[in-house]
Amino acid sequence: MSSAILQGVPVTTLDTDLWIGLPERQYMRLINLGLSLGATLVRNTVMALRDGSLVNFLYRVDGLASFATEWRRAKQITFHDLPVKVIPLERLIRSKEFVGRPKDFAHIWLLRDILASRKLARIRD
Repeated sequence: MSSAILQGVPVTTLDTDLWIGLPERQYMRLINLGLSLGATLVRNTVMALRDGSLVNFLYRVDGLASFATEWRRAKQITFHDLPVKVIPLERLIRSKEFVGRPKDFAHIWLLRDILASRKLARIRD
């Protein structure tokens, strides 16, 4: 839900998911980078940053196309004065529909409501 938060959706999350365009077998590259920056390894795909926040590295996102395809579809926003690519809300809904966990259904309702409200208010992404 980090991408949704960065797009103004009023939700919270316990970690930040980063979809990485590398094969999962190369996870050590990310671990070594994180450790060199002062992060702590929690498990192979999760690191705790110095401030205690968690980063979860994803190597695939269920229900979506390949990383390269979704990268082209991604929305660029500015976060802390840096350009960041995020999965558009419509694509996030698609993934959550595919996965179908109970918490996903609650998120889907909220995401659809936000998109509908923006359309009514003629707010463009």
